[in-house]
Amino acid sequence: MILSRFDLSNKVAIVTGASTGLGQGMALGLAEAGADIVGVDYVAMPETELQVSARGRKFLGIQADLMRLDPIQGIIDQTVEAFGKVDILVNNAGIIRRADAIEFTEKDWDDVMNINVKTVFFFGQAAARQFIKQGTGGKIINIASMLSFQGGIRVPSYTASKSGVMGITRLMANEWAKHDIHVNAIAPGYMATHNTAPIRADEDRSKAILDRIPAERWGLPGDLAGPVVFLASSASSYVNGHTLAVDGGWLAR
Repeated sequence: MILSRFDLSNKVAIVTGASTGLGQGMALGLAEAGADIVGVDYVAMPETELQVSARGRKFLGIQADLMRLDPIQGIIDQTVEAFGKVDILVNNAGIIRRADAIEFTEKDWDDVMNINVKTVFFFGQAAARQFIKQGTGGKIINIASMLSFQGGIRVPSYTASKSGVMGITRLMANEWAKHDIHVNAIAPGYMATHNTAPIRADEDRSKAILDRIPAERWGLPGDLAGPVVFLASSASSYVNGHTLAVDGGWLAR
């Protein structure tokens, strides 16, 4: 049965940025499909833990500052110690800084690039090494953006980082497919999250965005549950190096 190929029972998924928003929505989707969840964030994740547990799955919360690379191997090690293995990595943690390009600071550039693309690569590398060590293959799902495809305004480092995510997703897929490691990305459209709160509060900007979205609404964290389960499951076993837009039709316009 085809539905059995979406089953993630006995799988272990690391989801970064899992305390709220898109990360939480994807963690819950993976849990509903049967996976145990390791949530990583710089704050505690009691709500995510509660909801994962309510779905009958185990949850391990790890607080870590992913602006630095130091915690990455420790997160892999704690996951293996707790669950015996890692099967899935969702590289969701990220930040955004807004300012006119003419005034953008080096710090805002470096902070965003460090977590949005540098950490994504090196966390993926650590997960791939673990997959190879296990001999089991694995799934890596990076979180891209509409700005992987477009330029945007007032977010130069975010645009650069998310364009980079699309590129390194392809690179990882090219090199690691021989190890049965599938690397893909999800590019969320305009989603109702903390990152978009300033835009949604601007009536003119929010209206302009909604006028372009055929679905006529902002996306919700739950809208990523289906796509992330697909990319984390054996149903996507011949999908590699792809960036999947989940945007309500934004790019189609």
